[in-house]
Amino acid sequence: MDLSERKLRILQAIVGDFIRSAEPIGSRTLSKKYDMGISPATIRNEMSDLEEMGFLTHPHTSAGRVPSDKAYRLYVNNLMKRYELPEEEKKIIAEKLTKNVSELEKTIQHAASLLSELTNLTSFAITPNQEANQLKYINFLPVDDHTVVLMIVTESGKVSNTAIKLSNPYSEEHLTLMSKVMTFNYKGKTLSDILTLDIIKNFESDIETMGKLMETIRPNFINTLENMLNVELFMDGLTNIFSIPEYNDIEKAKVFLEMIHQKKHFTDVLINRDNGMIITIGNENKEDYMRDCSLITATYHINGQMVGKLGVIGPTRMKYDEVTSIIQYITDNISQTFKLTGGDKEDE
Repeated sequence: MDLSERKLRILQAIVGDFIRSAEPIGSRTLSKKYDMGISPATIRNEMSDLEEMGFLTHPHTSAGRVPSDKAYRLYVNNLMKRYELPEEEKKIIAEKLTKNVSELEKTIQHAASLLSELTNLTSFAITPNQEANQLKYINFLPVDDHTVVLMIVTESGKVSNTAIKLSNPYSEEHLTLMSKVMTFNYKGKTLSDILTLDIIKNFESDIETMGKLMETIRPNFINTLENMLNVELFMDGLTNIFSIPEYNDIEKAKVFLEMIHQKKHFTDVLINRDNGMIITIGNENKEDYMRDCSLITATYHINGQMVGKLGVIGPTRMKYDEVTSIIQYITDNISQTFKLTGGDKEDE
C-alpha cells in the first residue's frame, strides 16, 4: 500500500518520537515539535488515515497515537536512517573483544555482556554448531596421584577441560605419550567424526599400560566430545527490563523473564532463524509468548565457516537503528578477530 510523502514524514516522526519518549503523541504536539509546514488539523486527519490503515493505534487512556507492529516494520525497512557509531564507541568494542583472545566461548560471552551494556537490553549469544569443528590437540595435565585433567582444543579456539579420576596411579610419561598419540590420531578430524571411531582399537598396538589407561579415560573422552558438540547460550542484562516502561507491570516483566529462562526452547528458536541480520517485530514472531517483543539476531563466522548468533530481545519500541549498528559492529569484530587468530596459534 503506497503512502504519500506527507504520511510517511508524519509516521516517521511518530515512530521516532515514541521510541525516544514511550509516550503517545497527538497532532498538536507533533505540530509543535516538528516543522512540517501543515496545520494540526491536517496532521490529525493524516493520523486518522494512518490509524485506519493499521500503522497507528489509539490507546484508550490517551488522546495520542502509538505505532503498530506494521509501522515499526515500515520504519525498519524504509524510513530508518543509518546510525553511525561514534568512533570512541567503536574503539571500546574493538579493544574489549580483541583483548586477551584465547577461548571462543569467553569472547562470545564477553560480546553478549558488551551488547547488553551498550543497548540496555537483554542480550544473548549462541556458540556455533561444533560438528564440523576440527580437533587441534589433546593434552593430559596431572593434578594428583589419581586425578588428571583432559584438555581438548579445537581449531576454532574452543577449549574443554575435564577432570578425570583414575583408579590406579599413573606416570607423567604415560600421560605425555597418550597426549601425543591421541593428538596424532585425531588432529584434523571433526568432533563428530571422532565419535564414530573405535577409540580403544586405536591403542591395541600400544603398550599394555596405555591400553588400560585408555579404557579408563575413554568414557570421559567421549562425554567431553559430546558436550563440546552442544550449542551454548549466553545471556546478559536480564534485569535491564525493569528500567523499560513497557515492563513496569510486574506481571508483564514476570512473563518476559519466564520466557527467556526457558533456555532450551529459546536456543532452538535462535538456531532456526535465518543467517544474517534478522529482525522480527511483535506478531511476526511465531511463538505466542514473544508477540509483544522484538527479536534481533545477527550471525558471526569463525574462520569463515562456523556460524553462531548474537542479538537482543526487548519491547517492540526499541532504537532499531542504534541496536542493529552495534550488533553488526560486534559480529564483524568477532568474525575478524577469529579469522586472524583462530588458526594461527602454535600447537602446544
